[in-house]
Amino acid sequence: MTTFQDLGLSETVLRALSHEGYRTPTPIQSGAIPPLLQGRDLLGIAQTGTGKTAAFACPIVDRLVAENRRPEPRCVRALVLAPTRELAQQIAESFKTYGKFARLSVAVIVGGVSAGPQAQALARGLDVLVATPGRLLDHLGNGALRLASTRIVVLDEADHMLDLGFIEPIKRIVSKLPADRQTLLFSATMPKEIAGLADAMLREPARVSVTPVATTVERIDQRVVLCESSAKRGLLLELLGRPEFSRAIVFTRTKRGADRVSDYLGEGGVSAVAIHGNKSQGQRQRALESFRRGQARVLVATDIAARGIDIDGISHVINFEMPDVPEAYVHRIGRTARAGADGSAISLVDGSERDQLRAIERLTRQSLPIEDRRTGREDFPAAKREQRGPRNAQQRPHGQPQQRPHGQAQQRPHGQAQARPQGGRDRRPLASASRVDRAGSRNG
Repeated sequence: MTTFQDLGLSETVLRALSHEGYRTPTPIQSGAIPPLLQGRDLLGIAQTGTGKTAAFACPIVDRLVAENRRPEPRCVRALVLAPTRELAQQIAESFKTYGKFARLSVAVIVGGVSAGPQAQALARGLDVLVATPGRLLDHLGNGALRLASTRIVVLDEADHMLDLGFIEPIKRIVSKLPADRQTLLFSATMPKEIAGLADAMLREPARVSVTPVATTVERIDQRVVLCESSAKRGLLLELLGRPEFSRAIVFTRTKRGADRVSDYLGEGGVSAVAIHGNKSQGQRQRALESFRRGQARVLVATDIAARGIDIDGISHVINFEMPDVPEAYVHRIGRTARAGADGSAISLVDGSERDQLRAIERLTRQSLPIEDRRTGREDFPAAKREQRGPRNAQQRPHGQPQQRPHGQAQQRPHGQAQARPQGGRDRRPLASASRVDRAGSRNG
């Protein structure tokens, strides 16, 4: 069995890993750390929750310690670009963890907070800077930051940066970096735009792929509940009333929808907080801390949280609304089943969202088990689901029949009782909320 000592990391980093209780590297760490210690560029394909932050942070800390030099004023030795504030904060905390005995200076540059303290940190020079592209360009534009001496650059969650429209800002940032640098690009999916960016930025990169593109974590029990849009709120409250739903993230498509669902849950006696792009950085951090500490049992979020949240013990992810972009489904459900744990993902799908469901099944190459609350028929009863195990299409035994099309739900065996949710009389209308939600901003 491979250990971190086998990968060639320095004693300084190994002490930090041991202090955190890390013993065995994950596949992305085993594949990425050796070539990164050799100074090679790297293209990493890994789904969320696979340990890729340590895969790049540990060798970067190792290299910075080995070089043993101080950063110049208004300069940074290593730059990490991340798509969201939450992810940037978490990456910075990881660098502080793995550099615990290295005495490196680490800072975060994101929007939504005062730029003054950020400029002061940059003025002294930094070993590691983690930033979102927009605010970084602001500091480059006003002269508070120079990248001429930056020798390591990391693009994390590159495909999400594409979704958020950051590709052009990234190109502007890269144009200010020296040609003699080590570049790392990590992405969970590889659309052609990201492949083109990788070709332009990387020089003879090592390629590490630990999972097929856009597959989902096998330990996640996934299922779909077909229901009317007007029944979604009552069904959500029913699910969250079950004891096994100990800590859950509920995803909506819009910011206004997140607030409405959070308020509804609070009125129903479920402690919930909302997080989305209209919240200030302080509000977002307070909501996350409340969720992390267990003061709130449910976090209601837009896709801003689909990649930037790494909290242990999330038992369930519930898609209250299906994402417009199928890749977002992979990242949403990846918030559960982290660090070797099991998890569950439930998607509430109404008639208007069947196209999104089909797109997700095509992308992930699997057919999701469906319970139809409109007819009471369940395509894959719970007992059979447990026997079947993971739903990845690649793992279906040869000759096993494919699951029935969703449209056959009306062929319920004669005499089978219709399944009704507990509290199924709760039919408070969702239609008015849905109209408002769809009118809201689509950017989390």
